[in-house]
Amino acid sequence: MAIDRAQALSKVPAITLGFWAIKILATTLGETGGDTVSMSWLGETTAQAGQSGINGYLAGTAMFGLLLIVLVWLQVRARRFNAWLYWATIIASTTCGTTLADFADRSLGIGYPGGSLLLLACVLLSLFAWRRTVGTVDVNTIATAKAELFYWLTITFSQTLGTALGDWAADDLGEGGWGLGYSGAALVFGAALALLAIVYFTTKSNRVLLFWAAFILTRPLGATVGDFLDKPVASGGLDLSRPVASVVLAAAIVILIAVVPQRAGTHPKAAPD
Repeated sequence: MAIDRAQALSKVPAITLGFWAIKILATTLGETGGDTVSMSWLGETTAQAGQSGINGYLAGTAMFGLLLIVLVWLQVRARRFNAWLYWATIIASTTCGTTLADFADRSLGIGYPGGSLLLLACVLLSLFAWRRTVGTVDVNTIATAKAELFYWLTITFSQTLGTALGDWAADDLGEGGWGLGYSGAALVFGAALALLAIVYFTTKSNRVLLFWAAFILTRPLGATVGDFLDKPVASGGLDLSRPVASVVLAAAIVILIAVVPQRAGTHPKAAPD
């Protein structure tokens, strides 16, 4: 049965400046929140790491992954766009991405290059499968449960890839990173996003490609800003409390969702069977 997308209800938000502002805050919260659970509470950065027989990164991934599955199910079952549900699902995906990327980079022993390449392959395979199955990866055409599931799968992989890229860029050369530091890496990824914005407003480049490039780059920006907030001063951070930073970021997101107008995206007027 054909779906008239002129009448279909989108359950993803319109891509506005407010969307990007909340997305960057959500990715930063994902970094501080994921690190709070896996590193602080589950002890992956303490002297007792591994002594309990529990891998904090894997346990954190399981916790946030379960939460993400529940929220995606609720999102797919929802009959209309709900800003609170949508952004809760985004935050769950970015916290899950934080712990999953740390597990891939550190616990699997493949390092930042290996982890980043593996996750990039996952993003590309997800986009390829989505394109072959649905016919497009344009977020403005999501009107079926199948498209929604591909959307959230791709988002989760992109959040995880972004975390790995952020850590790779920020960490010291001796640890396999690029040696940019947290603030330096944040400036690089921020500049890359600014460049994409310039391309968007001054050219007719493919909008779908620009969206996914920007979506992926907001994650390493948030990851490096989050690390800058809570890592020790000796490592180039501000040494703020991870739980406190997470609460402040969550409060800022709640305020923005409440204040910034949130509306569903629009669909093309025609759709295939």
